[in-house]
Amino acid sequence: MEALFAQFTILSDQALCDKNFDPYTIEDDLMKLFEVEAYKAWAAMELDQEKEVEEAENYMKEAEDHINTAMEDAMDEFRRFEEEMNQMAKAEYDSLVGVAERARIMGKTMEKVATFAAKKYIEGAVNSAGASMKSAIKAISSHSNKVRIYRQKYHKQYNQKLGKPCLL
Repeated sequence: MEALFAQFTILSDQALCDKNFDPYTIEDDLMKLFEVEAYKAWAAMELDQEKEVEEAENYMKEAEDHINTAMEDAMDEFRRFEEEMNQMAKAEYDSLVGVAERARIMGKTMEKVATFAAKKYIEGAVNSAGASMKSAIKAISSHSNKVRIYRQKYHKQYNQKLGKPCLL
């Protein structure tokens, strides 16, 4: 812009001093200078805009890198958490399987004990029933002897009362 004012000053002085000066020269020279200045301003503004665009792109790239880093960190943390949860779930599962296996073994042992106890109970019941039957047979046999002895004694006394001989 200073060059434009300097040229305008030179042309103005020349117009005042030189009688053959063509006034259109001022217009042509000034228009050329104005166009050059306008182009320079436009180019400077374009350069500033490109710098700003480049800075904005750099900021965007930094922001994207930061977001990508944060996402990678979050995904790594999630994977670690997932792996930890899988390990905990596997440990819990293994623990439950162990408890179930011990319960199964205990159940089988209790079944064997119950079977053994039932067999012993049945054996005891059979022995008791056998002893009861022997006792009953003995009692019947003893009672039968007592009845026979009583009958003989009673029959003898009865016959004696009647005066009959005893045949038994």
